[in-house]
Amino acid sequence: MMRWILLPTVCLFTMGSFNATTLAQAPIQAGEFEVGQDDWPWWRGPNRDGSQTGGKGAPLNWSESENVAWRVPVPGRGHGSPTVLGNRVFLASADEKRDVQVVLGWDRTSGKALWECVVHQGGLKTNSSRKPNEKASLASSTVATDGKQLYINFLNQDSVLTTAINLEGKIVWQQKICDYVVHQGYGSSPALYQDLVIVSADNKGGGAIAGLDRKTGEVRWRIGRPNKPNYASPSIMHLDGKDQLIFSGCDLVTSLNPNTGEVYWEVEGATTECVTTSVTDGTHVFTSGGYPKNHLAAVRADGSGKVDWERNTRVYVPSMLQRDGFLYATLDAGVASCIRCEDGEEIWKSRLGGTFSSSPVLNGDLIYATNEDGTTFIFRATPDGFEKVGENQLGESVFATPAICGGQILMRVAKFQGDVRQEWLYCIAE
Repeated sequence: MMRWILLPTVCLFTMGSFNATTLAQAPIQAGEFEVGQDDWPWWRGPNRDGSQTGGKGAPLNWSESENVAWRVPVPGRGHGSPTVLGNRVFLASADEKRDVQVVLGWDRTSGKALWECVVHQGGLKTNSSRKPNEKASLASSTVATDGKQLYINFLNQDSVLTTAINLEGKIVWQQKICDYVVHQGYGSSPALYQDLVIVSADNKGGGAIAGLDRKTGEVRWRIGRPNKPNYASPSIMHLDGKDQLIFSGCDLVTSLNPNTGEVYWEVEGATTECVTTSVTDGTHVFTSGGYPKNHLAAVRADGSGKVDWERNTRVYVPSMLQRDGFLYATLDAGVASCIRCEDGEEIWKSRLGGTFSSSPVLNGDLIYATNEDGTTFIFRATPDGFEKVGENQLGESVFATPAICGGQILMRVAKFQGDVRQEWLYCIAE
């Protein structure tokens, strides 16, 4: 269990739409804060692997009128997941009408708007002659929190910058990571480790992975990367008796010392462009990507360089889950699959339907997987065969992965009124 002290502070409130100039104050209760069963503090949740295996189970049924605790409109657009800290929910968004990139805060119990922090004013348009992928957004990173501050990455003015924000919605520091040549877009999320926030920005102009001091934003270490496009997020895993920072893409699987950036090992075990965040069974690092080839591989995490198996399976955007020696994946093309970690044998597969960008989430022994049309399929994480438990529809366009914790599902969806796309944040609870 990871623990931090939540210091006395204040949050900022608005009664209606977000307005940073009309904010009242209300105290947050001081005391010890634990990132645990009821929180979703960063990309892929408290375990960093898409799982939430303790606490109250999430609802199995919902709709526009069933099991909706609250819903609120989200200004702008983004594909980042909700971040949950105690009784607060945070989300990044890019509002092209106002030409801003922001982080937003809500009360978790009521959905009341707390504050908006304008991280960047202007700079949303790129100088690149290449247009980003039409599915990309300018706010695809997920907020990370250590219980004291929030951390977010944005692509702005052809650079990737990391910003720290306090729990009052005020910027503490901002640090440029590197210049960024746009190919498909940008979506890497920050990872927290000890007193560092670790960020990445692979791109065709030559990217970087860097460890920043969480208090000051000072660059404590930085390593250069190949001149290749890639979109994966860094992940911290305890493997081979030590903590390893695992990163896949640019035709490599890379393991670094998260404290120093020292390379533990690096092998050619990935394709060039990866979006997914790697997972592990304690022995292997499982990587997947989709360009220039479909790719799913099991790389030994001991530095031996051995790739135990590889499959021509397209798990390009949705990250995988690992449970009890089996991988569970939702392929981009709408197929659920169970693969044995030891040898890569596919145990079962079942067509779900639609196209997937959102990653599946494991809640207890149930997998929640949402396609781009807003249909969430619930099925068991078991090698015994595909067993669907539920199917629910919400929204018309979904790219963000939900946060599932404390018996709630925080889901970012979009609806259309004519040609106008409006995003909403839903809290689903029984």
